[in-house]
Amino acid sequence: MARAVPDTHGEILAAAARQFTVTGYRGTSLQDIAREVGCSKATVLYHFANKEALLAELMAPAIGVLRDLDDRLTGLTGTAAQEVAAEGFVDLAVRFRREIAVLRGEFPELLCQPAFAHIQQISDRLRDALAGHSDRPGARIAALVLLAGISEACGEFADITDDDLRSALLTLVRRAVEPVDAALPQQPTTEDKDS
Repeated sequence: MARAVPDTHGEILAAAARQFTVTGYRGTSLQDIAREVGCSKATVLYHFANKEALLAELMAPAIGVLRDLDDRLTGLTGTAAQEVAAEGFVDLAVRFRREIAVLRGEFPELLCQPAFAHIQQISDRLRDALAGHSDRPGARIAALVLLAGISEACGEFADITDDDLRSALLTLVRRAVEPVDAALPQQPTTEDKDS
């Protein structure tokens, strides 16, 4: 019986994801991916111009969701921005935990590649939104630590269900982020002035 024609493109993507997760993006060669698929390096290059193009396609769905989140954050300030940023990023991180695992430890270097250059700007806006667009150092630092920690947790805890992970991460974010609207100094009311 003849063997069914494989979905080579999809098999290459799946093999690349596994290889990147185990040995990292830098540590994986196109030959490693070809070997796992059972094809030649030329076949991999027929489907993908280079390793960066392979990674870009692998990450495209997650990047699309990140862009949508960035669009939803446009114009939001204060607590509204914090809530949308927290829920949106946690949902993204849980949904794409496999892709996040691929990038663990290599994210800063990958941001230097042209296909991912815009991600740093979106990440900066997301951090600012999670901080409620506050200038307070504590709010900005907490937002950055939370974003990095959420990503790390999603890559690390493969044994935790998506629902449990999402719930735990949102609880953590809500405990760690001081609502910006609550941090604003209260204006004295007429009653305060009369007393």
